Amino acid sequence: RDFFYDPNMHGVDWPAVREKYTALLPDCVSRRDVAFLIGEMISELNVGHAYYRDSDGGGDEPPGVGLPGCRLERTSGGWKFAEIWRGAAWDSDARNPLDEAGIREGQFLLAVNGQPMPETGSPWSAFSRLAGLTAVLTVSDQPAADGSEKQVPVKLLASDATVRFRAWIEKNRRLVSERTGGKVGYIYVINTGVPGQNDLVRQLYGQLNCEALIIDDRWNGGGQIPTRFIELLNRPVTNYWARRDGTDWTWPNDAHQGPKCMLINGLAGSGGDMFPALFRQNRLGKLIGMRTWGGLVGISGGPTMIDGSGVTPPTFAYYETDGTWGIEGHGVDPDLRVVDDPALMQDGGDPQLDEAIKLMLSEIETRGYRKPERPAYPDRSKAGLNPDDK
Repeated sequence: RDFFYDPNMHGVDWPAVREKYTALLPDCVSRRDVAFLIGEMISELNVGHAYYRDSDGGGDEPPGVGLPGCRLERTSGGWKFAEIWRGAAWDSDARNPLDEAGIREGQFLLAVNGQPMPETGSPWSAFSRLAGLTAVLTVSDQPAADGSEKQVPVKLLASDATVRFRAWIEKNRRLVSERTGGKVGYIYVINTGVPGQNDLVRQLYGQLNCEALIIDDRWNGGGQIPTRFIELLNRPVTNYWARRDGTDWTWPNDAHQGPKCMLINGLAGSGGDMFPALFRQNRLGKLIGMRTWGGLVGISGGPTMIDGSGVTPPTFAYYETDGTWGIEGHGVDPDLRVVDDPALMQDGGDPQLDEAIKLMLSEIETRGYRKPERPAYPDRSKAGLNPDDK
């Protein structure tokens, strides 16, 4: 009530809402029930970014399941390292512990800390309470012990999300490059905070030589307003530099001038809404996929509650340059609607990425970036300048 951007509370009778939900308190038998009730009450405002966060209750959690960053496959002989997840060679934040230990895909895992792998059920029972700890894996080229197995110490991950994430990005980048002969680059932006900006800068500068770029905003978790992101993608040519000893420079040299498009879906929101909205506003290219989440009444912090819980009252709301409300509750619509059908994506397919590749190859031919011809060298053997060179 005290921090919400609209003092009229979206036209909701807020005292009446309190009475409505207070009547349900006697039926709450736990703190979690009360937390659920508060969340439902807040939803009466019909706005995004209005969250209730319960206190964690304190106390340390025991170590979870240790993860080696791989997919284990049960064969007739034993558990095989079927796939080791890894990012690109330059992804220093996603080093796979199995790679560092010299373990290869196709080898077999026989035991963890001397305990044989289970013959049935989940293989991860052998890794219980080993998250973040170093375990000794018994590894062999054979599915059973024959004297050739090795004891390999491996520091297990508490989460394999980062290595799987980087592996997914690299798979997409490599696929786009292979299917376009290196003409089209691929950039994934996880959010519009610090991680997203780091990823955008790193991936953009690594692919400036590509003739077109696919920017993937899907599942973008938001963060800050992505004005800086657009500035990086929308630097116009100021001039060219003629060089005798090599190819002429386009300036600025840290910019991409070719066609671009952006992939969007319903799980991109907040800054992930604003990024495609600004992409369209600056006419950088077409939006492909599904309508975004639609959450552009932002949050800027608020006081923690006395019991350790918290509420995020939305404090600033987006409206258009023509003086009308926009995006909140609806999202950003695509220019080319392509359904992210799970049936098509479960085996690694990606119809939205397919459409983006097709569009970029077409736009390279129809509106690809072409530098002008270098002018003839000037004749300055006489006083004064050629009028065309002023």
